[in-house]
Amino acid sequence: MQNTGGAGRHQGGSGTDRPHMHGAWLEIRCPKRSNTPRPDQLAGVFFALRRSNSMPDPKVLIYTPMGNVDAQYSKLEDAGCNLTFGDAKWRLAFGASEDNIFPIAYGRDAIIGAVMRGFTFTRDFMSRLPNTRIIAKLTIGYDDVDIDAAADLGILVTHSPTEANWGGVAEGTMTMMLTMLKRVREKDRHVRDGGWRDDALAGTFLGARQDGYEGITVGVIGLGRIGSRLCDLLAPWRVKLIANDPYVDEAKFAHHNANAVDLETLLRTSDVITIHSNLTEETNHLISEAQFDLMKPTAILLNAARGPIVDEDALFFALDRDKITGAALDVFENEPLDLQSPLRGLADKVLLSPHMISANRGASLEPAVPWAINSTLTAMRGEIPRHVVNEAAIPKFLERFGGKTLV
Repeated sequence: MQNTGGAGRHQGGSGTDRPHMHGAWLEIRCPKRSNTPRPDQLAGVFFALRRSNSMPDPKVLIYTPMGNVDAQYSKLEDAGCNLTFGDAKWRLAFGASEDNIFPIAYGRDAIIGAVMRGFTFTRDFMSRLPNTRIIAKLTIGYDDVDIDAAADLGILVTHSPTEANWGGVAEGTMTMMLTMLKRVREKDRHVRDGGWRDDALAGTFLGARQDGYEGITVGVIGLGRIGSRLCDLLAPWRVKLIANDPYVDEAKFAHHNANAVDLETLLRTSDVITIHSNLTEETNHLISEAQFDLMKPTAILLNAARGPIVDEDALFFALDRDKITGAALDVFENEPLDLQSPLRGLADKVLLSPHMISANRGASLEPAVPWAINSTLTAMRGEIPRHVVNEAAIPKFLERFGGKTLV
């Protein structure tokens, strides 16, 4: 469905006539809002008309729109952008294949969206997008973009590290941890089945006590925003906090009440191991068979970062053979989790979540929309936005687009 030509959606209406989007892309020609001009405004109107005839219209693909698209994306519309929307959150119309996506992405000056599953912005794909200046992510993660290739091409990649997102992940991780340690699911099911108190339902006491109990050790892999917030949340519980992150200085560990250790020490000594690293070549299958062999048989593994950081086959083997006690997962190597995945058959040994641990009412990804929009408009002015994750792209970007404004 398309609305091209002069009948822009803001002309003569309240903006409520947007067609419903079912399995298709919707392209909307969005001229700047204006009322009938007064005589003293005519000069500005004539300038705008000349500008529209002499400058290309900026085109933006928003493939995973979040929230109320009318309200959220009006800033782009006011700047005169042509917007193309995907039809739903977290998926692309017609499926996530390169053949389906390329005709939609071609010719766009900017691309906005969350991390896609099953599709990657590869070097070959991006090299065929001659107009694209920026890929603005609504997420903290950006592992569906080859950022080195984007840098070589002069395409900026930005992300949106909103507290609503990373804070939600930290809180969700804490919730999964307590659910496992306190055996919340088991107690609930036991009562529903007619049972009552049973020593087998006893949970784990987390913090140090005056009677000499030293508390559990929580090992945090990755001390970025999420890992740091989790440490802050755990501090009042009086657990032992250790962390591994080769890319932060020692002062940050101390600031968040965590002792810096190497990865092997963390794996050997932690009662709970929680992963909060980016997915890179270095961290792909960071936790595999050899790492599970180092863990305590009572250990619990949490992953709310990226699925491929953990080798799922090795994880299943470790759980099935009681090498570790349990796991809580919000992310998986392939998403959605296959209906035949053996992880589904491990009962209470594993807590499964559909990669939405950051999704909270009034939070989640919607607060990231203004970040992505501001980044997009800045790049369209030929300037450098905040939160660029591939700073190596800046020289090439300025060479291609510096000073060339579209808005």
